[in-house]
Amino acid sequence: QVQLVESGGGLVQPGGSLRLSCAASGRGIRLYTMGWYRQVPGRQRDLVGSITSGGVTNYSDSVKGRFTISRDDAKNTVYLQMNSLKPEDTAVYFCNFVVLSYRSSWGQGTQVTVSS
Repeated sequence: QVQLVESGGGLVQPGGSLRLSCAASGRGIRLYTMGWYRQVPGRQRDLVGSITSGGVTNYSDSVKGRFTISRDDAKNTVYLQMNSLKPEDTAVYFCNFVVLSYRSSWGQGTQVTVSS
């Protein structure tokens, strides 16, 4: 079982930026497609974007052009760079394996609040 710890969230004004990190331990993640997800209270957890083992990224339409996912396999870490943040980006952000059969238990996530 891989443990995933998200960090880097906080309060930011609209138009601002944040960089989230997801540190994995227990097993290397370099061979796997990793995803960033977000969830607001009362709603399902949604996939924000993903990155394959080869570095190919995909994003939801709501964040395309504003968010960038990267990975540092030497550090067993995945990143989410968020620019031009909007109030509707407010959520708890999680990372996990995209393929269900590899999915680990969800971590605590990191809260992102976009507000003036």
